[in-house]
Amino acid sequence: MADSGVAPAITAPRGVNAALPHDSAERHVAGSAIYGDDLPEPPGLLHVHLGMSTRAHARIVKLDLSAVRASPGVVLVLSAQDIPGENDVSPVIHDDRLFADGEVICVGQSLFAVAATSIAAARAAAAKAVVEYEDLPAAIDIAAARVMDLKIEASQRMARGDAQAALDASPRRVQGGFSMGGQDHFYLEGQVALATPREGGDVHIWSSTQHPSEVQHLIARVLDRPHTAVTVEVRRMGGGFGGKETQASLFAAAAALVAVKTGRPAKCRPDRDEDMVMTGKRHDFEVAYDVGFDDEGRLTGISLELASRCGATTDLSMAINDRAMFHADNTYYLPAVEIVSHRFKTHTVSNTAFRGFGGPQGMLAIERIMDAVAAEVGLDPLEVRRRNLYGGEGRNLTPYHQVVGDNVAPQLIDELAASCDYEARRREIEAFNESSPVLKKGIALTPVKFGISFTTTHLNQAGALLHLYADGSIMLNHGGTEMGQGLNIKVAQIVAQAFQVDVSRVKITSTVTDKVPNTSATAASSGADLNGMAALNAAETIKARLVEFAAAKWNVAPEAVAFTPDGVRVGGETFEFGWFARQAYLARISLSATGFYATPKIHYDRATHTGRPFYYFAYGAACSEVLIDTLTGEMKVTRADILHDVGKSLNPAIDLGQIEGGFVQGMGWLTTEELVYDAQGRLRTHAPSTYKIPTCGDRPAHLDIRLWEAGRNVEATVHRSKAVGEPPFMLAISVHSAINHAVASVGDYRVFPELNAPATPEAILMACEDVRSRAHA
Repeated sequence: MADSGVAPAITAPRGVNAALPHDSAERHVAGSAIYGDDLPEPPGLLHVHLGMSTRAHARIVKLDLSAVRASPGVVLVLSAQDIPGENDVSPVIHDDRLFADGEVICVGQSLFAVAATSIAAARAAAAKAVVEYEDLPAAIDIAAARVMDLKIEASQRMARGDAQAALDASPRRVQGGFSMGGQDHFYLEGQVALATPREGGDVHIWSSTQHPSEVQHLIARVLDRPHTAVTVEVRRMGGGFGGKETQASLFAAAAALVAVKTGRPAKCRPDRDEDMVMTGKRHDFEVAYDVGFDDEGRLTGISLELASRCGATTDLSMAINDRAMFHADNTYYLPAVEIVSHRFKTHTVSNTAFRGFGGPQGMLAIERIMDAVAAEVGLDPLEVRRRNLYGGEGRNLTPYHQVVGDNVAPQLIDELAASCDYEARRREIEAFNESSPVLKKGIALTPVKFGISFTTTHLNQAGALLHLYADGSIMLNHGGTEMGQGLNIKVAQIVAQAFQVDVSRVKITSTVTDKVPNTSATAASSGADLNGMAALNAAETIKARLVEFAAAKWNVAPEAVAFTPDGVRVGGETFEFGWFARQAYLARISLSATGFYATPKIHYDRATHTGRPFYYFAYGAACSEVLIDTLTGEMKVTRADILHDVGKSLNPAIDLGQIEGGFVQGMGWLTTEELVYDAQGRLRTHAPSTYKIPTCGDRPAHLDIRLWEAGRNVEATVHRSKAVGEPPFMLAISVHSAINHAVASVGDYRVFPELNAPATPEAILMACEDVRSRAHA
């Protein structure tokens, strides 16, 4: 049949909507998946170690590296004056130094680089550096930065209506505040870069980064070379979560600079402690609120003040804090609202992108407010949430003036509440709490509405490169990066679906800047939206050429050519796909194409904080049940039920995994992960011995996760799917609210607990004692 090209009947191709495993799943399990530190070390490899500041804020009085240079095994030592281009690895504001120059602004700031024949030799040499400081005033936390009036930019205001007038006229009013901590990304694979020199001063870098193009551009800036002189490649990362969006550049630039200056390959891989000390975290926030409402718990006006610790440099803090403002409404209509955001500069490592990108902080604020209002009016918090949901005309405008046109939160909430038997369980839990003096239970159901798109409009673009080979195999390359989230298999499924072939025909290749240029970071939950559509456009370009070819060769109308699971149908004949591809090649048809996609409809005016920053919203809801010990503060999430909207799922198996992972990571942020800095600005929780991420034992014994069957996307996304990377993270807010419910029972629900995040055992214990004291005062 190969000679005639007649295709045998086959089963339907495994394209979109199929629950396929991650493309590297077998390699992950077998340990054969190749990461940055697994790459074969080339001859002459130099190991790069970065010397770090031990001061939070100081003038460098003396930096003597002579002993470092003389140390055994050392080949090269670099500091600020050795940079041929700009001493900068920042994403936006040009304020992140590759090496400190005259002043240090946080503990862990890079001072110099040592390149040696082994990492042990490089570390031993770096310890011989003589650094003398003159300490300067340092702001370690938000309170100190507030006193010193240190900000990365002016405070921002977002408003709709007259919040103050609405508050003054409100029947009831409550004021309060709380704080939430940061979070370390704790990716399994740490930061790593391997640079190899090429002729003419060019360089190739394997980098564990979510943003290869940015790493390329920043290295070119440091080297004072054009972008074409630098090639950055990424096959996969062992986790990113935002921590490799901007902060991979420091390590990649150091390795690249060593490689170019020595003509030898160079690798920079900090160990876990160094990684945690040197890299930024999720922004910690302080929240103050003034909210007005009626006797039924419906909000009438709200004033919300957000303050964040941005760290020593700008990084992405402006956009992150903007997104916190965007999500301070969550699923709720705020009739009159004012949101003020303060972005404080502190002498701690610069905080950066983290899953949700400020959204979780804004969302936790409004959910905490919903719990507070419910406590004031004596209603079930779920009922208060329902009464404040976005609705139709007159109740569908966000604080930033975007219309919420596809509000499915009410349906999701109702369906989940019924399926998990929320009302009966809440009654049972409160009856249990009456008879249990030590152990207390809590339950909460909270929704999620998360905006999808980069709020920096120009980042909403993507490219792809597709080659159809003469044997019918397909090579796929796109600008997105694979960090374990399953992006590559989804985009491969999209391409397979376009040609109606099995996904096994599609070869996924490394993301590399010399194939698809000027790419955006794989972030903002938009990886599949952007890159999937770009790949589909490339596939459609090739398909159009093939249709034209077939119509001419077999003398049929273009409409008579169709790609089917059985092969390519031309008139009354069906040809095997590989045979057909070869005929096109022999006829000199171009079988390669680029694809491009730019998200439509979005626009945003940052000066007024108004517009349509999001193409659409992703929704979800979670009901969590917890058990606490009021004598020790220990807590266990015993059950969680999740219903999440992913539109028409591209890959249900991948989406379910993302939802579970996001929820558990969110649990960690809100319950166990605590960042502690001492008075000198040193991070004291810089290893798994002191920083506690969730383990398999923290996963609820009952965890029911379902994709919403009615899910769809009214916007023309790829196959009407919805993003799933970040939205599930906020489902874990239900855990914090459930803990609040359990703690409140200590005082018979008469006082609202002062429960910050993370709700560690110590925090829960102190909240219980406080509630008990105030309730019986």
